[in-house]
Amino acid sequence: MIVNSTPAGWQIIYQQAHALLAAQLAWHWPPTLPPDRWVGLLAAIAQHDDEQAAWHGHGGHHGLTPAGAPANFTQKEFSLEQAVGVLAAARFQGRWRSLLTSLHLSCLYEGLRGQKKEIDGFLDDLKARQQQWQKELKISRKEAAQAYALLHWCDRLSLILCRHEIPEMGRAVEIHRGPDGTTHTLAQPGGPGGPVIIRPWPFQAPKVEVSVEASVLTQLQFKDDAELAAALRAAPVEPLTWTLARAV
Repeated sequence: MIVNSTPAGWQIIYQQAHALLAAQLAWHWPPTLPPDRWVGLLAAIAQHDDEQAAWHGHGGHHGLTPAGAPANFTQKEFSLEQAVGVLAAARFQGRWRSLLTSLHLSCLYEGLRGQKKEIDGFLDDLKARQQQWQKELKISRKEAAQAYALLHWCDRLSLILCRHEIPEMGRAVEIHRGPDGTTHTLAQPGGPGGPVIIRPWPFQAPKVEVSVEASVLTQLQFKDDAELAAALRAAPVEPLTWTLARAV
């Protein structure tokens, strides 16, 4: 979950909802691949945070901090089970989707290499499969990296929006490099609620609107996952929307 503190409690955005926002962002890009691979890329973006084990009924305190507050995803330890599950689910949609998903997993977790043998084995397996899929799909490493760059870009922008990380006073923040290597920035010169200006402008239309749903909690602490889950099921839902615009 993405957990934002509010004056009244917590604003919760599920990881899967953040991924759907990332897919909305990708949808507005001009397609740069053949239709089958473009749809596969959109699917990889929309599903890159699936297989969240915490809500599968396994028990434990995966959704809470030691103080009983909802745990932000950055406060949770790496889950090899979840990472393996994401890749396993991708394989049912083909090698292209699997390649993109594996590149994302490598990007996220390569920094954990050397901590545990099972993690190293997983990372080594990712690299081996990437080489195999690239060969079978007759796609170069550079081409795969360019396609993955869009996933990374959309993931990063979605997180900036969901975590309310747009700087104050109209200051700009870097998003990430796009598929062509260009680094994009965003700023909100009109303040909260105003258009978010992206430079250089990457989308087809001169202005786009994107949204995500967030659950609103007023209870600050929970005794266990079950209580948190029940509160989330009963929580009111508010849509968060942003207008992204080209600089005038």
